[in-house]
Formats: sequence, C-alpha cells, structure tokens
Amino acid sequence: MSVFPLPLPDDADLSPRLSARIDRHWPRVLSVLRGLYGEGGWEQALAARLLAAAVARPADLRALDIEREAAPDWFQRPERVGYCTYIDRFGGTLAGTRAKLDELSRLGVTYFHPLPLLKPREGDSDGGFAVADFRQVDPRLGTIDDLRALATDLRARGISLCLDIVCNHTADTHPWAMAAKAGDPALRAFYHVVETAEQVAALEAHLGQVFPQTAPGNFTFVDEMGGHVWTTFYPFQWDMNYANPAVFIEMMDVLLYLANQGAELFRLDSAPFLWKRPGTDCRGLQETHLVVQAWRGLLAIAAPAVALKAEAIVGLAEVLPFLGDAAAPECHLAYNNTAMTALWAALATGDTRPLSTCLTQALAKPAGAGWLTYVRCHDDIIWSALKGVIADDRLAWISDFYAGSVSGSFADGRAFQAEPGSVRSTNGMAASLCGMRAGVDDEDALARLRLLYGVTFALDGIPAIYMGDERALTNDAGYADEPDHADGRWLHRPRMDWDRPEGPLHAAIARFAALRRGRACLHAANPARPLATDDPALLAFERADGSGDRLVCLGHFKGASAVADLSALLGAGDWHDLLDGTDILAQAVPLAPWGLRWLVRRRLPSRRICGVAKPPDGGAGD
Repeated sequence: MSVFPLPLPDDADLSPRLSARIDRHWPRVLSVLRGLYGEGGWEQALAARLLAAAVARPADLRALDIEREAAPDWFQRPERVGYCTYIDRFGGTLAGTRAKLDELSRLGVTYFHPLPLLKPREGDSDGGFAVADFRQVDPRLGTIDDLRALATDLRARGISLCLDIVCNHTADTHPWAMAAKAGDPALRAFYHVVETAEQVAALEAHLGQVFPQTAPGNFTFVDEMGGHVWTTFYPFQWDMNYANPAVFIEMMDVLLYLANQGAELFRLDSAPFLWKRPGTDCRGLQETHLVVQAWRGLLAIAAPAVALKAEAIVGLAEVLPFLGDAAAPECHLAYNNTAMTALWAALATGDTRPLSTCLTQALAKPAGAGWLTYVRCHDDIIWSALKGVIADDRLAWISDFYAGSVSGSFADGRAFQAEPGSVRSTNGMAASLCGMRAGVDDEDALARLRLLYGVTFALDGIPAIYMGDERALTNDAGYADEPDHADGRWLHRPRMDWDRPEGPLHAAIARFAALRRGRACLHAANPARPLATDDPALLAFERADGSGDRLVCLGHFKGASAVADLSALLGAGDWHDLLDGTDILAQAVPLAPWGLRWLVRRRLPSRRICGVAKPPDGGAGD
C-alpha cells in the first residue's frame, strides 16, 4: 500500500495542505523508492523526517510555498537572472556579503548562488566540495544564523538563494567517515569499500577519470577501512553508497534542513555519479535518476517552494534525462553546458554553426523545465562536451587557441587536464579568454565579452553572471601562492576587485537584465530557435510566444564590420534594436565587429519599448 505511515500534525493551517501534497506525491515517491530498496522500516523513518521538516518550516517559507504552488513557472520567468560567486571572494564573510547586496540589485539579479559554504575539511577541500558537516557553515564565513539572515535579506530583495549540495560524497573527516574508520559497521555501510586490488582493477576498467592528472583513478586505499574506498574525485572525498536507504534518508534530511534555513534552489553537485553498478561507467545510471525523482517528490511535500538544479557537465544527451518528463520530473533546471562551450568555440573559430546545432538539440528540453545559461563558472571549460558536434582535431585546436599557443590567438587562458585521448580543458576568467590582460581595458576584448553575455541573456533559461565578469576581472596569476590553491582552476577564482570601476560591461549586463523583465517571449517556455544565415560567423535565433511577441538575437562572431541582407530571415518590415535604440532595415543590417543586436518589430513613434523612447530614424550599427 502507498498510505502515508504516520498521522499528520495537529495543525489547522498546515495539515490540509500537507495532506493534499502527500496524496499527490507520496504514492509516486514510495513506488520509486521501493523499486530501489524494497519494502522496509526505512519507509517510516523517511516519513518521520519528512513530517518533522514540514512542521519546523518557518511561517514565511510556508507562505512562499503557497505562492510558488500557485505559480509553478516561477523559475522560468524572464526576470530571473543569476549570479554565482564564492563568499570569501565576494564579501569575505556571509555578513560582508549582506553588505554588498546592492551590487546584485544594480545588476538585476534575482537568483544568487554562492559556491560551497558548508563546513569543509581542513586543508585542501576541493574549493569547499569536500564537506565535513552539512549542517554547519564554514566557520571562516560565519554561522548557520548568518546564512539564515543572508537568505532573509535576499528574499526581501526578490532574490532566491541557491546552495550547493555535494550529494555524491563527503569529506574523509565527516563524522560518518570518522565513525566508519573507527569501526562502526552502520556508518561503514554509508560508503563503498572494495577489498582487493583485483576488484578495483575490474571496476576501473569501465570507469572514466575526473582528474586524471591531479587525482588519477577512482579508489583510495584506507587502512582503517580495510580496503579501497571509492573516491571518484579526490582521495579525501568519499563516495556515498546510495544503495543503502539510510544514506538516501540522511541526504534528504540535509536538503530539508537547508531548505528551512531559506535555500530556494539546490545545485546537485556531481549528480550523475550517485549510483554505482559494476560493469558500467557509473554515470547517469537509471537508479541515479530515481534518487533525484524521489528527492523532488519529497521536497514537493515539505518545501514546495524549492527547486533542484542538476550539475551534469556533460554532453546534452546525458544532461536532458536529469530534467525528467511530465510523468517523472527530476530537476527543475540544468546547466546548458553545450551552449556555453559552443559559444567559446564560435568565438575562437568564427563558426556559429555548431552552436546552432546545440541550440537545436536543446529544443528537446521538457516545457516545464529550464536551463541555466552561462558564460563562465568556477570550473574548467570541458571541450569533450562538444564531441560529435565538432571534430576532435578542431576541438584540440580550440583548446590550444585559448591556451594562447595558436598564432593569432587573443586569449590568455591555460590548458588544464583531460582523460587520456581527450582534449585538454581550459581555465581562465572570461575577460582573459576574450583578450583582456592584467585588468587593462581592451575594446575588442570587451566587445567579445559583451557579445557572449548578450547572447546568453537572450537564450531561454536563467542567465548567470560569474563573479567579476561584470567588471571584466582578469585571471588571478598568483593563485598558487595561497594555501591549498594548487588546483589550476583557482586561476579563474579571483577576489572581487571592489576598487575597479563598474565600466561599460556592468552597464551592458544590467541593461540585458532590464530588457528581459516582463518580456513575454523571453519566458523559458519559449525556446531559442536557430535561424539559418548565409554567414557562418552570424548567429541568429528567435524567441517567440503565442501572443506575437518576438525577439531575434543576432551575434556577429567576427572582428570586422559587415552589412547583411536578412530580409529572407526577418521578413518584410522594419525592425528596432532594443540595445542601441536604432531602427533597422532587414535588407541592410549593420553588424559591428563582435556585434550584437536584439531585434523586435518596429513600433509606431508614439510607442515605447521596454521603457525606452523610440529614437529618430538612423543611427550607427552596434
């Protein structure tokens, strides 16, 4: 039977809503989990945790639950704009970050994602992704009370807090791991332990490597465990055993606890790796998808204001399953990694056709889900995500281009690492990859960076700003001088330079965000549909809704001016560029070097577009 095993709380306000949510979601959750674990005592243990979290949920978050249930597309709306940063690089501490929130508001941000801030292991923690306690904040950043206060301040500004949940592994100093090393059999069962080297070799034969140079292999011998612990990432990050229902319940409880502190979204770090099955590559297995489906259903009962975001930085065919479908929804959001990678490929090659291919493939996204679109993030750019879209030798050339080892390259990046036989990934701040050096403004570099962000903001999904890009911050050349920062990705994790002027890129990004607000065609349910052009360097796509609202984005991935006849693409009539305020004839569209246009149908002179008065005829191309 799928009857909920426990009585509901005696709460006249909560219980009717909770009962309706249980009726809607519990049968599906129970069916999924019984498929993984069979029937057993775990069912009542899970129900008890679920009810406790629902009862403990603060009143303001219960009100948000009701609001979001009435507007389930809240994360798809065009006013959603993201910002991603490390707290210590941005505001120093959680309290210091609260004092810097005007920066987010000026940019139009409505979604704030601080990278891992929970208590990490001492020493190297993979940038906070080796968590020693899921219920405490890194003491260098503040306390759980500080986190709750930040969430409250953000919510007052209309900004949703997204937190990282490192769901694949714990630090080797987490209390579960410490107890396992001390001989506790129940907590030893929280991890995968392989006894012999022969068994390890048999498993490794099917597994890839995440860090083949800095942390080769997937297992680490731990004497206290009497065998080899599964460590997909670094030796100090122990993979959890999700075949154990106790692990699922504990991590579900972590999600509920942090949701009750004010988190409105969770980034499921390393989601593809959750389930292990010998003889496979243990990435994106069906059991992993069932775990995510169950998490979503349980959150829909106890904290329905909360959304899940998949961190699956792989090819599109492997990402789409994490969005599920109408019958079995998984994450609300996923990173559109292929679009980001193809953007950088287009900038290097001047060929936008692979990007158009990726956008066409992305049309397979379920209508009720959304993308997280971005230019850069804290990780490296992994060119293998474009395997099958761009030839391997061309990907290798692009990698060399961004490492500055190709004649004529403008980029100031660094090659990172890759699995044997694959193309090396790329590190570097966006401004540096676009040609900025040592923080000195360069018009071409700024135009390239504006182009990338302008295209990203026009795509469907939540466009995310990576910290410092709005001020065109460049690489942190001295990253390795800081303790535990030997990993080359710290090159693009600089401290925020608050003394650097905001500059033209800051204004451009704020303008993109302002133009998105209230524009019906930019709702995430209206996907970006590529439009064919005769020039490989000219990217064109449209966003359109059923009411007739239509926007055509043009991106000119070439360092020379051009005039394009786009009458066949745009159709008859005149157009208006929202970005520079000029009216455009379809048969003669001026395109600046690294130029960008957001075109809408020309309105009558008395009309206003997004609050900007229609300028006189004429005007220079962007």
